[in-house]
Amino acid sequence: MKQLFAFFLLILLSCNTNNNNNINTIKQDPLEIDAIKKILTTQQECWNNGDIDGFMKGYWNSEDLIFTSSKHQPAYGWKATLDRYKNSYPTKSSMGEFNFEILNINLTSEKKAKLKGKWELIRKDDHPNGLFWLDLEKFEENWVIIKDSTLSFEL
Repeated sequence: MKQLFAFFLLILLSCNTNNNNNINTIKQDPLEIDAIKKILTTQQECWNNGDIDGFMKGYWNSEDLIFTSSKHQPAYGWKATLDRYKNSYPTKSSMGEFNFEILNINLTSEKKAKLKGKWELIRKDDHPNGLFWLDLEKFEENWVIIKDSTLSFEL
């Protein structure tokens, strides 16, 4: 059942639902793209220091935050997402070393963006990895993740 869910999630998230004509008319401002990249590098630093609370600062602190993964039921809300992370990674060693690569970032409006990337955890006994898709929104001057869809697999 989990494999079927992961397969369905992969197909769903692989579909290009963006209207390319719309993206082409939105200015891909390098300063905004750099601000989005900074969220992920800050999260990486926090994660690699064992700081889940700091890592969570990149997420929208709202009950409307959505986190989906191939290993769990969806989590709705910032607190539920924080609890999921803390339960899944109770120690610094279980967190491992987090690395990521951004594959694509598109500003879809002045205040919204979509990002696709690859992630990996390097741990003593295993090396989980996968893909992630983020929806981000800019509130006032700060970009935050409003939806995180993560797929796990071994390469």
